Amino acid sequence: MVKTTAKKTTRKPKKAAGKKTAKKERKPQAKRTVNFSEMKSDSATTQALHANRKWYLVDAKGKPVGRLATLIATLLRGKHRPSFTRHLDSGDFVVVVNAGQAVFTGKKTEQKYYHYHTGFIGGLKSVSAGDLLQTKPGEVIRHAVAGMLPKSALGKNQINKLKVYAGSDHPHAAQRPEQVQLS
Repeated sequence: MVKTTAKKTTRKPKKAAGKKTAKKERKPQAKRTVNFSEMKSDSATTQALHANRKWYLVDAKGKPVGRLATLIATLLRGKHRPSFTRHLDSGDFVVVVNAGQAVFTGKKTEQKYYHYHTGFIGGLKSVSAGDLLQTKPGEVIRHAVAGMLPKSALGKNQINKLKVYAGSDHPHAAQRPEQVQLS
């Protein structure tokens, strides 16, 4: 049996015609030592954010739904704080009262529709904004705020800190929520 081996050819890179390239000499660099225990992080920690959570009370009586939702979403995300960190849940709890007396501007009560699916074949349902505001006013506020939060597990945790009540009574008096005015 005869063994054949292929010849390996190495090509030299072509030099530019007429130009001579001079090699730069590199100086050996001194080794750097990094002490990781001395490095500090300026980002907020989860424990510190949970310890400083506040409770806010928002009165929705006569206020437009969209303007309420932007204020609530800002408080839930924690964007009003200097320690806001976008990948952490740094927001506060928000209690909304008088959600049944929130208003839509223009003709949204007749022209805006909320769609949902029952899960059965042909089960697409639609409800006008005016009907939903009368039957389930908390869902109108919750839906508007949820559209302004991240669509991830972080957003789901943030929307769970929203407490919406149709009337003026709420069971969160023990948390002493701060009154917030829509400016």
